[in-house]
Amino acid sequence: MADLSFTHVYQPAPGTDRRTLLLLHGIGGDERDMLSLARLLQPTAGVLSPRGQVEDRGMLRFFKRLTQTVYDLEDLPRRAAQLASFVAAAAAHYQFDAREVMAVGFAEGAIFAATVLLSWPETLAGAVLFRGDVPMMPERMPKLPGTPVLVSNGRFDRITAPEDTRHLVALLRAAGADVTVLLHQAAHQLTQADVEQARDWLTSCGPRRNPVRTS
Repeated sequence: MADLSFTHVYQPAPGTDRRTLLLLHGIGGDERDMLSLARLLQPTAGVLSPRGQVEDRGMLRFFKRLTQTVYDLEDLPRRAAQLASFVAAAAAHYQFDAREVMAVGFAEGAIFAATVLLSWPETLAGAVLFRGDVPMMPERMPKLPGTPVLVSNGRFDRITAPEDTRHLVALLRAAGADVTVLLHQAAHQLTQADVEQARDWLTSCGPRRNPVRTS
């Protein structure tokens, strides 16, 4: 039986585009929060948008935290594994190409996407990480040769610290990912420049060519 345990929205690609955008919302969002963003980023792609399963003070999120800045490192990998299983099951159920899933995450969703990429690298062909920072360290460093990752952060973001951005980029590059870093004259909220440059970056990324492996 398909593990479609996340409440979600699925929208198939309107044409022949093989890519599916996996949308991962920030704290307080839901499965519909980023649908309009996806249409701006790549209107030809399919969309898979799950809802975070953790409720915290009336807000939805993807994983638990011990404090606002301290992640629950027992909960985070377990939920990342659940998401990886969900994506595989959704690909089989909806019959989209599991090799061409590109994550698009905002804030906590970007942290979650980075966790999946580092811990379950076969799940994603790449990622757009808006306002993301360092997730947990993987048990084994994955091999991500040439995997495209866009890190798009704001210079004046008081939530995502610059040193966390640098650590995230270094971690991804150490795994072999092809990381593009954009620092905007912005705070935590997305800007038109974020959207336009991410759209151009997605257009420049071709199909996935090489499988990834863990060492």
